[in-house]
Amino acid sequence: MSQIDGILEKLEGTSVYDVLVNMEKAYQRIAGEQGEWYEKTKFTCPSGCGECCVNFEPDLFECEALYMSAWLLENQPETALQVAGGTFPFEREKACQFYNPESDYHCSIYGGRPYICRLFGACSSYSKTGRKIWKPCRFYPSAALAEHKPPLEHRQYSAEETADMLGAVPPAMSDIMQGALSFIPDSECTALIRDILPATIKKLMWLIKMNGNDNPNGTPNAPLAA
Repeated sequence: MSQIDGILEKLEGTSVYDVLVNMEKAYQRIAGEQGEWYEKTKFTCPSGCGECCVNFEPDLFECEALYMSAWLLENQPETALQVAGGTFPFEREKACQFYNPESDYHCSIYGGRPYICRLFGACSSYSKTGRKIWKPCRFYPSAALAEHKPPLEHRQYSAEETADMLGAVPPAMSDIMQGALSFIPDSECTALIRDILPATIKKLMWLIKMNGNDNPNGTPNAPLAA
């Protein structure tokens, strides 16, 4: 089920419609592969953790920023307007501008979060020798790892060890990124959320206006200039 149906309808036929559709498919693929990992292993982040967000602000490719913008316009139009005007809901110097320290769930735009946030804590990687490996998140409490059956440590596990101890191996970040981002030119650069998102939201609002519907999910009829 799409989380940006309304915005997609208003952008059909524009230059970003296909980008948004491809992004949603990529995110659904990540959720599907990680869902299998969670279902088989029951190994999830500790409830209310959010330590990976405390001093981290993701940098985005334009396609990620476009999806985040569409998600905000669809699900949090008032916040989208604030961000388009240069004001973020949780302005912090060294952390994500959407990190809510007062919420147990922390991420205030969970459905619109970028690739790295979706992959962190539930993916594997490849060693220098090309073998798949997995390591528990560095923020995962050591005591909780020790209580796991069988006990786990903050160390690198081979795919064979991981499968033997947990029953499955999470998807590799590089495999997912390579498939999901294959349409992005190698020359394209990324930018921090605070630097790219205001302009991207305004771009979508302008496209919606030019496409004949200037009222995306209840936002004002006169969007900011692109």
